Amino acid sequence: MAKVEKKYKYAVIASDVAIFTVKDGELKVLLIEMKKKPFSGMWALPGGLVEVKESVDRAAERQLLVKTGVKNVYLEQLYTFGEVNRDPFGRVVSVAYFALIPGDNIKLKTTKEYADVKWYNISDLPKLAYDHRKIIDVAYHRLQSKLGYTNIVYSLMPREFSLTELQETYEIIKGTNLDKRNFRKKVLSLDLIKKVDKMARGSAHRPASLYSFKNRKYKVIQML
Repeated sequence: MAKVEKKYKYAVIASDVAIFTVKDGELKVLLIEMKKKPFSGMWALPGGLVEVKESVDRAAERQLLVKTGVKNVYLEQLYTFGEVNRDPFGRVVSVAYFALIPGDNIKLKTTKEYADVKWYNISDLPKLAYDHRKIIDVAYHRLQSKLGYTNIVYSLMPREFSLTELQETYEIIKGTNLDKRNFRKKVLSLDLIKKVDKMARGSAHRPASLYSFKNRKYKVIQML
């Protein structure tokens, strides 16, 4: 990597966000394509420096909106990444987050500062800038873990869904197959979802009942 001039005399704080969705049967993470050297042509998580008068949470929300067009999503502080040489421009400590968003009706955008913005399959990532692969790995494992003891899956689901779609979301993220009967029995016993007066259409199989979450707020449960 080419040597670059250091910008910062003292340590500064940044926020970086790993945004996940389930789309086309795969778990995907949102990346933006860098223009600035030495990372030109490489990809990175949405992020940037925290402004003087904003909290790190607010900075993460701002970065999501400005650099990707994403807002009003589940957002959780993940971990602080503070390796001394993680940023070639100076001593930058990143307070990382992960966010979850349903895969439908997403309209992405980015600024002139970046070349592109797109979803990448978690198992087929491009060359990443900074230590962002490490951030994604930590975020992915956090997501897998929290599926087992929270209702966090609601953040990835559309407003209405079938039980098959819900089970497939768990299976895609956990990377394992679940017993259909046991899964449905467990989900219904937790009283998290309710049946809506609609049926899924456009399938080769018979129409399936649709459900919605009774409350789309974070809750600790014993799911898996």
